Amino acid sequence: MPLFGKTRKGRDQVQPALVEEVNSSEFSAKLSYAGKCSESVRLKAGAKLNERLGNMLFGYVQGESELVEPLPVELGGATPSIVRMPGGAQWIKYHHGRSPVTRHALPVLEIVAAVAPVFETLVLGMLDGQVDTAGYPDFNAIVGGVATHWDEITGDIIVRAVVGWGGRGARGDTDRNAARILGGLFNNVAGDSHAIGTVVVERPQPAVGPGGITCGHCGFNSGHERAFYCPKCGMRMLRA
Repeated sequence: MPLFGKTRKGRDQVQPALVEEVNSSEFSAKLSYAGKCSESVRLKAGAKLNERLGNMLFGYVQGESELVEPLPVELGGATPSIVRMPGGAQWIKYHHGRSPVTRHALPVLEIVAAVAPVFETLVLGMLDGQVDTAGYPDFNAIVGGVATHWDEITGDIIVRAVVGWGGRGARGDTDRNAARILGGLFNNVAGDSHAIGTVVVERPQPAVGPGGITCGHCGFNSGHERAFYCPKCGMRMLRA
């Protein structure tokens, strides 16, 4: 169909004809995130805890893993969602110095509520897949590691394996690969020399209202007036 042509309104006068449809190229992006976590394993606290947690990723992590300590209580509202301000700005400011893999893994695991960033210490890394030129994992890459928190009653640590993936679209075998990797990580956790056995525990929840005991050893605010052990360093809280 010609776009221009002569009309009867005037000699050689032209005007555009109306076009109902044109050839077009369509674009769309669907964001999808998913995660898995294993059973929890109770471990007796011991020396070189951070090193032991990092070793639990052995055989599965690609490159280096990174330790992510619990968020300060005052940043309990920090969120990786950019539409939730000022929490989004706080999250970006607090984590801006981390590696690209960790900055990808944290939003994935937090969006699907696989981790509790205010109460859990995380050791994260790239577990499967490729990264782009900036070092960020592809949408179908699998990231994760282990998440741990202190049992305030016994002083033991509770550790579980966590994996996550997502972004634009999904690949059919990602879920199957994630399940395989999760099983391997769980075996590493359960194989720790201080492991006691699996345990069913309630996920740590934020305290109601302000307050909380500050650790006399590392200065971390527990967020709970009843805390016996520091969620960050594991030392027994000092009370007046």
